[in-house]
Amino acid sequence: MTTTRGAGSGRGRRDLRVRVKTAKGRKLSSTRWLERQLNDPYVQRAKADGFRGRAAYKIIEIDDKFRFLKPGSRIVDLGCAPGGWCQVAVERVNALGEKRGKAQGRVIGVDLQEVEPIAGAEIHQLDFLDEGADDAVRTWLGGPADAVISDMAPKASGHPQTDHLRIMGLCEAAAEFAMDVLDPGGTFVAKVLAGGAEADLVARLNRAFAKVVHVKPPASRSDSSEKFVIATGFRGRPD
Repeated sequence: MTTTRGAGSGRGRRDLRVRVKTAKGRKLSSTRWLERQLNDPYVQRAKADGFRGRAAYKIIEIDDKFRFLKPGSRIVDLGCAPGGWCQVAVERVNALGEKRGKAQGRVIGVDLQEVEPIAGAEIHQLDFLDEGADDAVRTWLGGPADAVISDMAPKASGHPQTDHLRIMGLCEAAAEFAMDVLDPGGTFVAKVLAGGAEADLVARLNRAFAKVVHVKPPASRSDSSEKFVIATGFRGRPD
């Protein structure tokens, strides 16, 4: 691993960029991924701030704009591993009750895999597609949710069209789950990929929510096709 020095600006400041040499047995794609991680300012910030991944800043930036993670809110994080979104939600909804004079919220995280415990969040190993999953989540929450959030994505196949269809199918399922557990006025946030299979989802969300928009937060890498659909003001199932 080597570093390169940039020309820099202002008071002789120079930028250091880490470059990773390709090791024997390691694919070039893996080397490029490692180099990107080492040079990603969001990765460095996540480590400094104690978050479990750079994705935490995506939900921070989204919530800074739409303000749905309020003290006292009940939040469901679908596909919550490794837990960065739950960490942000715990702080913002006051799930630990540390903010005096503000209502205490609840955060439920669900994932197919086991997730390390997160202070203030209740984590369950669950497939949200299973029959009765919505009833279980409402029981754990003690009522309906104020927001359902999801940064889920299926394992990449390497084929862009296939990956797009897979993530849209997952997003559609998450939307149906959200409509089963959300309180009126609630919010749904989910990751999608840019492509041409979103019309049906957006049309259904527009019938169920007061407002539906797409957002690409600054923390999303510029070379990524990911964006997020934000549906606010839940009105009830369109059917």
